[in-house]
Amino acid sequence: MTFDLEHGEEVRDTVARTSSFVREVVLPVEDAAGGDVEKAGGDGVRRELQAEARARGLLSPHGPVEHGGLGLGMVDRAPVFEAAGFSLFGPLAVNCAAPDEGNVHLLAHVATPAQQEEFLRPLVQGEVRSAFAMTEPAPGAGSDPTALLTAARRVAGGWRVSGHKWFITGADGAAFFIVMARTAGKPGSAHGATMFLVPADTTGVTVGRHIGTLDRSMVGGHCEVRFDDVLVPDEHVLGEVDRGFANAQVRLGPARMTHVMRWLGAARRGHEVALRHVAERSAFGSRLAGLGMIQQLVADSEIDIAATRALLLRACWELDRGERASVSTSIAKTYAAEAVGRIVDRAMQMCGGLGVSEDLPLARLSREVRPFRIYDGASEVHRWSIARRAVHAATAAAS
Repeated sequence: MTFDLEHGEEVRDTVARTSSFVREVVLPVEDAAGGDVEKAGGDGVRRELQAEARARGLLSPHGPVEHGGLGLGMVDRAPVFEAAGFSLFGPLAVNCAAPDEGNVHLLAHVATPAQQEEFLRPLVQGEVRSAFAMTEPAPGAGSDPTALLTAARRVAGGWRVSGHKWFITGADGAAFFIVMARTAGKPGSAHGATMFLVPADTTGVTVGRHIGTLDRSMVGGHCEVRFDDVLVPDEHVLGEVDRGFANAQVRLGPARMTHVMRWLGAARRGHEVALRHVAERSAFGSRLAGLGMIQQLVADSEIDIAATRALLLRACWELDRGERASVSTSIAKTYAAEAVGRIVDRAMQMCGGLGVSEDLPLARLSREVRPFRIYDGASEVHRWSIARRAVHAATAAAS
């Protein structure tokens, strides 16, 4: 499979229409609320924005066509998601925000036809939200998912799931959870996990406190969730029993890349704001844009944007080929998470006092992009993984 660095006409049209929608409709909503989605109206504003996206034929660009989405592959969705990410509310508006976007991808590849009809279709159509429940308080699953403590035991006709999760994005108001629980082995084992589909109104499911974080653009917050002897029928097992870690890889690599797409859009907005400022503002007898130090900041951000796109497209190309793309997604995620932070930080510096004020969106962008170096695998964990694979390959070649 090959891809042209110039996307097809249909994708370019979708990008242009997404960009117009975001700039005309979504940005004013974000700006009025200072990037705080709950202040903007939470699920209410989500439904309003998604109704407009649906009317414009922009809802769920990644969703399967048969369930109401546009059916774009990884390479083709990259510029569309970037256009959506130009506003912090843009991904929510076109229904490609985390965690729903990653859950759509997982359900499309792993769920049975009956599960897709019950859970995937309403998710693609924006009728409900979802959450992915894996992360746990120490000593449970975090950067090391094999530390999984949440357990499921076999009972007649199904499973009983018990465990304590936290930092579960979108949990408050989610219609269902994809829950990772241990069905075999002990904590530390890379085998024996299973994924379960659990409706939020199931007895024993409790959504607790919102954990306060820097970011404010995620509907449903980042919450603690408890599963107390929750009964899950066999038909709600997602994928094969004891193969949850393997099946989760179907979600994790693509979800990391779609995060890159969205945050690149946010960083590009920050860069655009700074470029406009330095082109108009004068100091020391000339336009700021004419000063060498400013030009270096501009050039470095242009380089970071171009490099992020190149690494992203390489990883997306591998994923579209059906490859696991573990190395390329780790490289792209690590570089992008740090690059978008650099881009926004340079933009703030170029705008001076305005950069840290609420008169421009840069301070809120800085707040939103900083957690990306932790979400979906901390940069240090990805570096460890990249290095380990490189050393293993070198050792194998030398033997």
